[in-house]
Amino acid sequence: MPLYASSALTFSRTGNRLGMIVANAEGFHLYLQDIDTETHAPGAPREVYSSKRIVRGPVLSSNGEIVVIGSSDRSGSLELSLLALDAATGRQIGELWDGAQTGMATFMFSPLARDFRLLATSNRSGVHRPFLWNPLTGERTNLQLDELEGEILPVDWSADGQRLLLVQFSQAVQRLYLYDVEAHKLTRLEHPSGTIAYYGGAFFGPEGEIFTVWQDATHPSQLIALDGETGRQVRTVLAAGEVPQSHPWFSIAFPSSDGQLIQGWLSLPEGEGPFPTILHTHGGPTAVTTEVFSPANQLWVDHGFALLTINYRGSTTFGRDFEKKIWGDLGHWEIEDMVAARNWLVEQGIAQPDCIFLTGWSYGGYLTLLGLGKGPDLWAGGMAGIAIADWTMSYEDSADTLRGYQLALFGGTPEEKPDLYRDASPITYVEQVNAPVLIIQGRNDTRTPARPIHAYEARMKALGKPIEVQWFDSGHLSFSDVEQAINHYESMLSFAYKVLHPTG
Repeated sequence: MPLYASSALTFSRTGNRLGMIVANAEGFHLYLQDIDTETHAPGAPREVYSSKRIVRGPVLSSNGEIVVIGSSDRSGSLELSLLALDAATGRQIGELWDGAQTGMATFMFSPLARDFRLLATSNRSGVHRPFLWNPLTGERTNLQLDELEGEILPVDWSADGQRLLLVQFSQAVQRLYLYDVEAHKLTRLEHPSGTIAYYGGAFFGPEGEIFTVWQDATHPSQLIALDGETGRQVRTVLAAGEVPQSHPWFSIAFPSSDGQLIQGWLSLPEGEGPFPTILHTHGGPTAVTTEVFSPANQLWVDHGFALLTINYRGSTTFGRDFEKKIWGDLGHWEIEDMVAARNWLVEQGIAQPDCIFLTGWSYGGYLTLLGLGKGPDLWAGGMAGIAIADWTMSYEDSADTLRGYQLALFGGTPEEKPDLYRDASPITYVEQVNAPVLIIQGRNDTRTPARPIHAYEARMKALGKPIEVQWFDSGHLSFSDVEQAINHYESMLSFAYKVLHPTG
């Protein structure tokens, strides 16, 4: 095959067919490979679909007869319709679309042979809700979940095809449910509070149990077994190692500049405030912060900092309008939400006004740099990891998969939307930066490339602005090396101390 950037890979349940989506300069492509189930030898990859715009999925039926993908050809954005293709010929056999301003996502086909019901979600109600669709007959069945708030996402389908495992997101708090497909009966599971690894980390296990990877702010990730009827924890399958006593997280909410409530997770050190404070923003932006065990966040609180991590506009699971607010307007509403978070922290007596630091990784690193430039007098400093400093350079240098995502997020290329790319880029606001900046960046990163950071550093130094850039040799997932991660956070803590006590 020609050189490509890999986007997604999946097998049919029987293992006889593999599907993968790849991207290159010509766009996104769906390839299928037939696999001999006795020798496991794969056949030659064959392209069955391509598009200039971003494609998501694929999902294969149990025996690989049908493949469904999410297509952005209708919307031109990150909102997808569903296309069903004959996996043998590539012929389109069905399409499902809920109209303009709506999006869909695939999950999985029924586990039963010759049962072509696909479990998917649509946000036509304003929040993602699951439904069943048979692309051969066109029949669609919406799950009866009107009594639940927030977004509901699929987690697993029982091997007998009778039950679905669903997860509810309500203000970034998760809850698992069972759904009887035939009886349309919903059962709430009484599992421990915290975060369930719903994407591939929770599933129907043997002997009627439900297995899930679980964690909360004070307990590291571990595999637990739940009672298959009640959801109560019955045992720990794989325990986590011992960790120091950790600080709990509290869910809070505050109004942004337009009145929209923004949810966040607050953790406080011992003693009375106000404290020096870390305002953290997650990566993505299509992501959400739930209650997780974060050694990095615990580090700050252990050393006397308050920490608030927020689900800014653009975050997922808060509804369609909340997520889409930033599309075509990157960096505006996120910064509004960050400034509102700062104001709330000061008003509550939690943060010392002159000792509030910004930090984040990937898109959170981008928001850190942008916040320092657009609100220069609000922050004591910023610590940006694997960040984006110039969207045009990033578009030119990133992998083709990310280029397609960026194109959908901005609604056009840098040539088509030059003002938007310029206004959204931290490098545009370098002259306004007052606070010291630390950037930790990978030299071989294809998601947040190195060249924009070199340019940002050069501009900062030419203007006499305080900046320190630390380079490491790997790519975007720098924390796969534990020692490297420890070094990163030691540098960040030392940087914060140096800002707070410049003569100490």
